[in-house]
Amino acid sequence: MPALLLAFAFIMDAGAAYSQPAQTDDTLYRQINARIKQMTLEEKVGMLHANSSFTSGGISRLGIPELTMSDGPHGVRMEHGRDWRTDNDHVDDSATYLPTGVCLASTWNPALGYAYGAVLGSEANARGKDVILGPGINIIRSPLNGRNFEYQSEDPYLVSRMAVGYIKGVQDQDVSACVKHFLANNQETERGRVNVIMSERALREIYLPGFKAAVTEGGVYSVMGAYNKFRGEWCTENRYLVNDILKGEFKFKGLLMSDWGAVHNTQEALWNGTDLEMGTDLMGRAYDKFFLGDTVISLVRKGMIDEKLVDEKVRRILYVMYRIHKFGGRKPGAFSTKDHFATARKVAEEGIVLLKNDHLLPLKASDIKKLAVIGANAVRLQSEGGGSSQVRTRYEITLLDGLKNLAGNAVDISYSPGYAIVKNAGIDQELIDSAVAAARRADVVVFAGGWTHGYNNYSWTDNAFDAEGTDKPDMTLPFGQDQLIAAVLKANPRTVVVMMGGGPVDMTAWVEKAPAVIQAWYPGSEGGNALAEILFGVVNPSGKLPMTFPRRLAESPAHALGQFPGDSVNVHYTDDIFVGYRYFDTWKIRPQFAFGHGLSYTTFGYSDMQVTAGKQGATVGVTVSNTGRVAGAEVVQVYVKENVSELRRPEKELKGFVKVFLRPGESRKVTISLNRQSFEYYNDLKNRWVLEPGAFTILCGSASDDIRITKVVRIN
Repeated sequence: MPALLLAFAFIMDAGAAYSQPAQTDDTLYRQINARIKQMTLEEKVGMLHANSSFTSGGISRLGIPELTMSDGPHGVRMEHGRDWRTDNDHVDDSATYLPTGVCLASTWNPALGYAYGAVLGSEANARGKDVILGPGINIIRSPLNGRNFEYQSEDPYLVSRMAVGYIKGVQDQDVSACVKHFLANNQETERGRVNVIMSERALREIYLPGFKAAVTEGGVYSVMGAYNKFRGEWCTENRYLVNDILKGEFKFKGLLMSDWGAVHNTQEALWNGTDLEMGTDLMGRAYDKFFLGDTVISLVRKGMIDEKLVDEKVRRILYVMYRIHKFGGRKPGAFSTKDHFATARKVAEEGIVLLKNDHLLPLKASDIKKLAVIGANAVRLQSEGGGSSQVRTRYEITLLDGLKNLAGNAVDISYSPGYAIVKNAGIDQELIDSAVAAARRADVVVFAGGWTHGYNNYSWTDNAFDAEGTDKPDMTLPFGQDQLIAAVLKANPRTVVVMMGGGPVDMTAWVEKAPAVIQAWYPGSEGGNALAEILFGVVNPSGKLPMTFPRRLAESPAHALGQFPGDSVNVHYTDDIFVGYRYFDTWKIRPQFAFGHGLSYTTFGYSDMQVTAGKQGATVGVTVSNTGRVAGAEVVQVYVKENVSELRRPEKELKGFVKVFLRPGESRKVTISLNRQSFEYYNDLKNRWVLEPGAFTILCGSASDDIRITKVVRIN
């Protein structure tokens, strides 16, 4: 049985062995309310704020434990903190380092989203964690956002589908997922000050759908508020976002926690939906002096706040505890297992994207005597970088490791760094000359460059371009890589360029001359093995871009139409609903690589498209055929265009997709259902979702710029 299937079997067996009797909310609330009646006001308030870096208060007298959190959108973070608990000093915290969120989204495979979440949940459980702080699902609005590597896509539909699987995978392991950051945390620059101003239509169509799906479909137990303001109010204590939408419209039953230090006012937090204030004593005050600490007790005693408001927050915290079986019967977790690393490898294999290939790939070991590996990212360990998402892992296979593991006995592999990772450093001509000499001696070159996470030890912004707390200054490759790549390509045109990082770079200086380009993201513990398998054709690449790669920064909509990063006080999202491909397609601007783009070592044909329309939407059927010589996977993407509308709509919008695996010569009919919401848009003149009866074009293809077949239907 393949390793990934073994991992799934383990997960399902564990679930069967330790499944709990289904409990209705009414049953839970009776137990919860009984506990609340036994609490003093001081005990209740003690549950509303942190009592260490990553725990909130419990009540030992009543057998209510602390709630324990961990960072970990792609791996459970190592133990750390100013107030480390003594029992953490010698814990085994070398976790599985999964590919980052953007790589997961690039798989376009929701089943892998579930497997990914199940690994996180199982490992968090084994480490004694109750809440894993992920997934991060903020929309990728600009290529410069330092946390794009954690987030998943520019498209709300793709985000929704991947997030739901992730959340269910985590929570099936008796651990709460915590979807973040609610809402519009689309930049790190001035994230603790900036006020986001966007239209209601942009909010509803672009920035809310992922969170709605997380709640209404994923059943997520906790949500983290963002640092920034939204329309003048802090997100974590924003009445419209939290009370009206999240807890009102979406009927969210769990807890809304703050990001660390994101609460600013006691009464605003109390009235506007904050349930749990997190932070650390680094903020300069004791935990009971937090905004939701002793001040709350005083306000209740003075009659300024009804104690029932405190009860409601405690009720939500206890709801999460009961849902993850915190009071008994919790299934066991597993930590850093062979099956978990197999899942990491599978995600990397399906998430790495082949951007360009002019008949150079796959490589054949029999045709290569000498292979030159060039670039510092070929040997750089990435797991402990990036800020709060850093992971200490049992091992991390670099690209050079992976190539040696796969072809080292058959091919002479050399390595040259080519550039030094030193921030603000200029071109190192000596390193370039050495790399060029190695390229001339080789039959084939594999160059590994791109962005970096930076260093660790709580100074992660050193040399960091993909990290919490920092945004990129531009899309230009750092450390003189453009000059290096151009020189290497001139010395040896048979060069594969592999880019690491959380998003696009400006490739205009060399992309036309590069015969093959791969986007590897940050591919996790097994990333080097997965990359080597793809380079040598052991694995057929099937990843698709979850974001548009513009040719130049000025062509990105946040920079062409909107503001990024704003004026340090406000940032106006005047790009509105035209994020990513919605902008490029509507304004007919050719990107470097389009949303949904990703090549394969085989070819696929589309035929026999049928669309059946009804009152509740439409059903799309299309036959997909593997017309090449090797097995592979295609992501069939379905877009919808309203031919005539009252308000302007994008040229087309993703509304369905399916990943299909086919043998050479095999054909399969796939069916994609489009519900009524697939045809609606938010009319902010009427303040409601509308479906305007009329003609819609259904577009089916391999990428947003590679539409293979279309049909026009009428939707009433």
